[in-house]
Amino acid sequence: MRKQDNHTFLTTAPIRRVIPAMALPTVISMLVTSIYNLVDTYFVGLLNTQATAAVGVVFPVMALIQAIGFMFGQGSGTYMSRHLGAKRIDEARQMAATSFVVSIVWGVVIMILGLIFLEPLSVVLGSTPTILPYTKEFMGVILLGAPLMTASMVINNQMRFQGNAMQAMYGMISGAVLNVVLVPLFMFTFGLGILGTAIGTVLSQLFGFIVLWVMSRRGENIPIKLKEASSKWHFQQEILRGGTPSLTRQALASVATLLLNVAAGVYGDAAIAGMSIVSRLAFIIFAIIIGVGQGYQPFCGFNYGAGLYRRLLKGFYFTILLDMAVLLLLCGPAYVLADELVDLLRDDIEVVAVGGVALRWQLVALPMAAVVTVCNMTLQTCGRSVSANVLAAARNGIFFIPLILILPRLMGLKGVEICQAVCDMLAFVLAIPLTVHFFRSIRRHHPSDDVKAG
Repeated sequence: MRKQDNHTFLTTAPIRRVIPAMALPTVISMLVTSIYNLVDTYFVGLLNTQATAAVGVVFPVMALIQAIGFMFGQGSGTYMSRHLGAKRIDEARQMAATSFVVSIVWGVVIMILGLIFLEPLSVVLGSTPTILPYTKEFMGVILLGAPLMTASMVINNQMRFQGNAMQAMYGMISGAVLNVVLVPLFMFTFGLGILGTAIGTVLSQLFGFIVLWVMSRRGENIPIKLKEASSKWHFQQEILRGGTPSLTRQALASVATLLLNVAAGVYGDAAIAGMSIVSRLAFIIFAIIIGVGQGYQPFCGFNYGAGLYRRLLKGFYFTILLDMAVLLLLCGPAYVLADELVDLLRDDIEVVAVGGVALRWQLVALPMAAVVTVCNMTLQTCGRSVSANVLAAARNGIFFIPLILILPRLMGLKGVEICQAVCDMLAFVLAIPLTVHFFRSIRRHHPSDDVKAG
């Protein structure tokens, strides 16, 4: 297909066909990535509880690196989709190159600072004396892959927002599949333990980056040409406008995980390991929600850029209904089998006791988290940066930070287990008025295009 074909498909084809077609590759990418993270947890769990906990401790750093990459990828991608919807190709080309270059610079900065402050950072992240050696060994190698991770996130998101989700999927899952092979090879065959997990992960990221780079130069993708990178402040502003909600969302997720580790650490290594496993299990289902939302984003950007506001609203409702249908199928069985799922990753009665309860609470709240995600992505893609940032900060910041400090004091370990679910409920209450205000503002400013779903 040519670029015009993508424009026509996203702005004229039936919504029930467009959004699933865009969402399926992103859902597969998210699931494969989540599963390979879970596989890492499984293999590390074969070592000991401290190694499992160490992977959970390092997770905020990995999430922060991804957050930087997503900021540049989503910031440039939302800008590109709106301009492609309005058929302004040259602006999109400059944005693609500019965001890629800056993302690598930031990845290098994170790598250097992380390696310099490796031990104090490990302690701040929640490592106990027994976990600290594993954390330093694992994180020291993971940081070497920071530039690869940030650059990969940019290429992946830019391809998605151009409507080329299938090619983006190939790049993401190639590294994930290789990771499943390399991690046990380095861990057990070469006898490197948790260090082998980190080496396998970074090598997989390198391979995934190479595949993404090759795919980005094929078909109707806008190829990244370094000479087209611009120093104009206009592009930096647009990246911040479109990308800071992603940075806010994921950076606060890192802070939330850090605080969760510290709160759980009061109750021992088993509590940290249990909450770490729950984060990965819940994220498998949440990854589908994110994947559906990411499939909706190019539809959202193109139609907003083309001025098709009524079609945008219909797509918004369709995406929420699609999320609800998926959750109906997944959350029930997972709720019933919560203990067994945790036990699968770590056969430790204390870990299962914590993880089973926490997982059930998170599953109950996931439908509300799904609505919040679609609302947030709508505001972000359409350039409503203030509202998008507020909503992005809600789940893991505005509500989570005070509650993770308060609830354990009031309820003990139970407060740690229910905290995320309570935050999802509160974020849902906030999302509704923000999103209603956005669609009403469109109707006021564009009365010729009736945005009622009708």
